[in-house]
Amino acid sequence: MAPKYAPSLRRLLPVLAICLEIAFILIFIFFVQYDDSYIQDETQSKKRKTVTTVYADFQDVHVMVFLGFGFLMSFLRRYGFSSTGFNLLVAALGVQWATLVNGFLFEFSDGKIRINMMSLVTANLCAASALISMGAVLGKTNPVQLLLMTLLEVTSFIFNHWFLTTFIKMDCVSSIMHHHVFGAYFGLMVSWALHRPGLRQRHEKEKSSTDMGKFSMLGTIFLWMFWPSYNSVLIEGKAEKMNAVYSTYFSLAASAVTVFAFSVLISKKGKMNMVYIHNATLAGGVAVGAAATVIPSPWIALTIGLTAGLICILGCWFMKPFLELAFDIHDTCGVHYVHGVPGILGVLIRIVIELATASNLQVAWSEAAFYLLALFITLALSLVLGLVTGFLLKLNIWKPDQKYFDDQAFWEFPHLAVKL
Repeated sequence: MAPKYAPSLRRLLPVLAICLEIAFILIFIFFVQYDDSYIQDETQSKKRKTVTTVYADFQDVHVMVFLGFGFLMSFLRRYGFSSTGFNLLVAALGVQWATLVNGFLFEFSDGKIRINMMSLVTANLCAASALISMGAVLGKTNPVQLLLMTLLEVTSFIFNHWFLTTFIKMDCVSSIMHHHVFGAYFGLMVSWALHRPGLRQRHEKEKSSTDMGKFSMLGTIFLWMFWPSYNSVLIEGKAEKMNAVYSTYFSLAASAVTVFAFSVLISKKGKMNMVYIHNATLAGGVAVGAAATVIPSPWIALTIGLTAGLICILGCWFMKPFLELAFDIHDTCGVHYVHGVPGILGVLIRIVIELATASNLQVAWSEAAFYLLALFITLALSLVLGLVTGFLLKLNIWKPDQKYFDDQAFWEFPHLAVKL
């Protein structure tokens, strides 16, 4: 039975969700249609092969967004329904909104947005930025707040993407790969704005369990398996695409081995910590994302994976409690050291590689400044817009939850109901 002090969402959630869906339907009616250009060229085997290949990559990313992230966040012992359920809610809303915002900014012509497979892939990646932000506030927000945060976060990220590609002239792939950094620091600012004194010390229900740890490990494995597709799905050149696949594969492998080793080293009892493994195993995939196309050798990818895994596990051990004590930033899923720091590391690695392999240092230094500027803009926009979003979500009109990390605040449990 839900706690008496859990605010009822009967009036807010259905109205908001249905109104948003009706608004989406109306916009789709007047402005969106399917791109049938590949159907008109169906006789060309090359065109059919391209569509099939993109669909396979799309399915990999789709599984990661809707299944991988959901199960990864299901480690809390009394928040399993909400972790997986709210992940589905946020992702489903996010892909629709991202399709529209991306369409109006990048694909609008002759009064219509034309949807193709790459539109769906891009929408999934934009929705993933909202899921990363959700990781920072997991267990401390209600579904109404999450829906609003998704709308604002996806809009903010796509605005950042548009700004980088329009004014900084950054390529689309590099700009989209900033979603790790943007989502992480956007979420941290929302978490800081929503902070309450009761979170300073670790909450009694912010713990994992054996069963929930298994589900979370399942999400980790799904993400780990499909991450090469995640990093390479937007890349068009065949050589660059395969280079991204190879580099991501080896970086993930190195980070996985590293986290097992250092998990034992930093444990007082000399044992492995499953929470560390859930997070740090994936750090190699994040860190290599921005530089995947320019990594010339496998040993560099392995070194990146080792470094990212080490940073992530040390972050889980040190950064998370430091952020809580020093800045009142409670990061439930550790997005700061899983997505934020490795994402920044990836940009810096790209700069170093391009400087080391450049034939013209003057051009290389100008490109390095270009990438640093893009990173700075992404950080600035994510921090500012995340802070604004956090203060908006803190308004009492959204009935902020006072029951942390507990499914009973939102879900029915018939087996626990009191029969009168």
